[in-house]
Amino acid sequence: MPGFTQTASSWDPVAAVLRETCEVEAIDIPLRRDFPQTALAVGAAGGRAIYVGYSMGGRLCLRLALERPQIVRGLVLVSGTPGIADPAERAARIAADDELSRFAEREGVDAFLRRWLAQPMFASVPPDAPGLADRRSLRAGFVAHCLRTLGTGTMEPMWDRLGELRMPIALVTGTTDTKFESIALRMLERIRSDAVHVRLEGGHALPLETPGVLAGYLTAFAAEHG
Repeated sequence: MPGFTQTASSWDPVAAVLRETCEVEAIDIPLRRDFPQTALAVGAAGGRAIYVGYSMGGRLCLRLALERPQIVRGLVLVSGTPGIADPAERAARIAADDELSRFAEREGVDAFLRRWLAQPMFASVPPDAPGLADRRSLRAGFVAHCLRTLGTGTMEPMWDRLGELRMPIALVTGTTDTKFESIALRMLERIRSDAVHVRLEGGHALPLETPGVLAGYLTAFAAEHG
């Protein structure tokens, strides 16, 4: 599953490697009324499978694993988080995302993408990264919907439910992404299933920065658990 402002094409180089040994289906973010319904729509499209999601896509896959564990054979979360537990921090994030939504609706997708990708966390994304050009086809309404409906502040935090998970899980972070490495280690303390933390060369946006490295790990995960 792709991250925010991405389409399924952002996974093309990873999927190309995986298709040498696996059946792969890249899924775009579906449009549904709320976060839980969006996660269930992902499961309806993917069926029983190993689910891999980056950032926003990872949060959706995590919610799916909690709601429909019978169809999630394995779970790989790349730069993922179960949400924001602190109510004040959540409220601040909701306000910030609403401001971003209004900016996208007012200025358009191109201006929004320039602002979004200028953040330090995306500094190591190469200019020819997969799927970057396809983002311009997104509509401002879709971007605003993702922020207001699927944002980290809007979604219900899942920290207290991590102990419910029983499938094999990999929490993947980049070697320079210290913030999400810390989140992954905190998640690992709460997950009771067969879970590991994996550090791969790169920053926050591993599917865009080092798709070959990520694909190599996913191939090994699928061989072990698929």
